[in-house]
Amino acid sequence: MPLPLLKDQFLLRPDITFLNFGSFGACPRPVFERYQQFQLELEQGPVQFMTNTGWQYVANARKALGEYLDADADDLVFVTNPSYAVNIIAKSFALRAGDEVLTTDLEYGACDRTWQYYCDKVGAHYVRQPIRLPLQSQEDFVEQLMAGVTKKTKLIFLSHITSSTGIRFPVEKVVAAAKQFGIMTFVDGAHGPAHVPLSLRTLDADIYTGACHKWMMTPKGSSFLYVRREHQHLFDPLIISWGYKADKPSHSLFLDYHQQQGTRDLSAFCCIPAAIDFMKEHNWDDVAAQCRQLVLKNALRFCNLVDAEPLLPLNDFFVRQLFSIPFRTQEPELLKSRLYNEFKIEIPVMRQGDKVFVRYSIQAFNTQQDLDRLEEVLTVLR
Repeated sequence: MPLPLLKDQFLLRPDITFLNFGSFGACPRPVFERYQQFQLELEQGPVQFMTNTGWQYVANARKALGEYLDADADDLVFVTNPSYAVNIIAKSFALRAGDEVLTTDLEYGACDRTWQYYCDKVGAHYVRQPIRLPLQSQEDFVEQLMAGVTKKTKLIFLSHITSSTGIRFPVEKVVAAAKQFGIMTFVDGAHGPAHVPLSLRTLDADIYTGACHKWMMTPKGSSFLYVRREHQHLFDPLIISWGYKADKPSHSLFLDYHQQQGTRDLSAFCCIPAAIDFMKEHNWDDVAAQCRQLVLKNALRFCNLVDAEPLLPLNDFFVRQLFSIPFRTQEPELLKSRLYNEFKIEIPVMRQGDKVFVRYSIQAFNTQQDLDRLEEVLTVLR
């Protein structure tokens, strides 16, 4: 169906040109209404919800998510965001002085800081392998990254789709290459679920974290951590609570340790089945394909506008529903502020090293007119 027909399914302000779906997503009306129903049920019967029915809803949500991601539901635990998941893994990962965690120099800043913190504590090294841009091919990326592997590399950590540059990395090829060296892999899939085809069983990474509140469109604070079963015992929960030596333990210590985290609102997790149903009802594969066509149709136009090369090959593998435009400015924060306050365009302007990128996202409510408006304003501000 044409994308504008889905505009009324979202709650976004009509006076804002919203080109920043990639940061926090946006919840469709039916999913948000289900969210409010869960929250109302919680407030009407807080004890029953927190000790009984809420956990039944969570189990149903894990089952639905497992089917959606092609993974065993018992290998998934819910977390509020991928940064939380990265902290679980980094805090417990068995690093010694001189060990190395290999990544790229294009990763999300919060994750960089997490790994740097825990590497510094033990004298390990967080190796941010430089990646030359523009990328030429999937093989070009894998060759550049794997050049950083040494005998001291204990883990490869990388994004499925990067935040600032919007590049989809060929994680499947990286996981396969890492296995040849006996190196564990951890994929930060904050932008992965419902954005790229994803079977955790086929990918076969050791660890994967993804956000449901981005491209899956659940309420905020809904993400997951997947760990292969043979590794689950390696990772302590960030919070020790009732799941440790539980009075009524479940069949999985992984679930007990990481799910029972004290009092927290479970409602966002419970909405995952509703989000999956919404996507099925609206033939989301077709919707997403139209979004990608709109992204690709305009990509070269924006690069030409600012006299820059695309960061990646303009094809359906690398370019999904995000595109980052290299932009020359000494004041990216001011540019972002002006775009929103003066022109009512919500779009991120991000630093990555010494580079700046304006990244547009396209979702079911966006139209060509939104990107025309962006071009008009950037022409004035460049």
